[in-house]
Amino acid sequence: MNRIGFWLVSLLVVLAVASSLLFVVNERQYGVVYQLSEIRRVVKEPGLHVKWLPAPFQTVDYLDKRLLTLESNSTEPSLTAEKQWVVIDWYVRWRIADPEAYIRNVGRSEADGAAQLSRVVRSAFQEEVNRRTVRQLLSEQRQELMDAVLKQVSQSVGGSTRIQESPEGEVVSQVVGSSWGIEIADVRITRVDYSKDITESVFNRMKAERAREAERLRAEGLAEGEQIRANAERQATMTRAEAYKKAQETRAIGDSAATKTFAEAYGKNPEFAQFYRSLQAYRNSFGQPGDVMVLNPSDSDFFKAMRSDKLSQPIPNRP
Repeated sequence: MNRIGFWLVSLLVVLAVASSLLFVVNERQYGVVYQLSEIRRVVKEPGLHVKWLPAPFQTVDYLDKRLLTLESNSTEPSLTAEKQWVVIDWYVRWRIADPEAYIRNVGRSEADGAAQLSRVVRSAFQEEVNRRTVRQLLSEQRQELMDAVLKQVSQSVGGSTRIQESPEGEVVSQVVGSSWGIEIADVRITRVDYSKDITESVFNRMKAERAREAERLRAEGLAEGEQIRANAERQATMTRAEAYKKAQETRAIGDSAATKTFAEAYGKNPEFAQFYRSLQAYRNSFGQPGDVMVLNPSDSDFFKAMRSDKLSQPIPNRP
């Protein structure tokens, strides 16, 4: 029984040692075998592999071999050629091409490379932005700026530019880094904007310009409104004047016709005409409420038409 237990324990020890000597590398990674913190070998092929010594004598770390993306995480503004502070957002596509050179010159993780590469790219962008205006950054020399940054970053990491054709027929430039062991695939700008202080200044200036434009439009509207009202009042005055003129002309014609009619009637029957005029005078004198007249009807000529005996006589008919 003790012999069986011994063999079982021995088998378990052998399996444990064997498992510590085996490691798996997938197709997305490099396997780096370290012996006492020194690089022993780099495994680039995926699959099951064996190391010769168990841990801690030999250990295995992994590095990502895929295309990685580094995005800008700094809002530090850059000064343009026209002395304007702008903030540029960018991203870099890069990969680890030489794991041994990468580990010796950069670090043992992807984060180490991203941190150092971020400083290099940010410095390159600041240098190139200092040579250009805002207009050039936005339109004219945007692609030229990115190409210049790509070239400068490649020189900083100790690489050289490689031109190749993509499956779509486009020419793509790639930079292979030898000293850092990385490959820079592309550098792109995602956003160019003024810094916060300048943005507020630009916004305030735009706001003031819009306010001035609004005041100008309101002033023009008030002026046009006054002109329209003046034209309307002038036309109304002219219309009233024309109507008053026509009314006076019509009234004059009516008065003339009435005078003519009265003259004809007076010539035919002077007594009746005089009586009619007296009635008109009575109507005008007593037609208003509150009118008071103190007269002696027997002595006043005003009531002569009422005292005349001729009123009782019939009016003769004349031809």
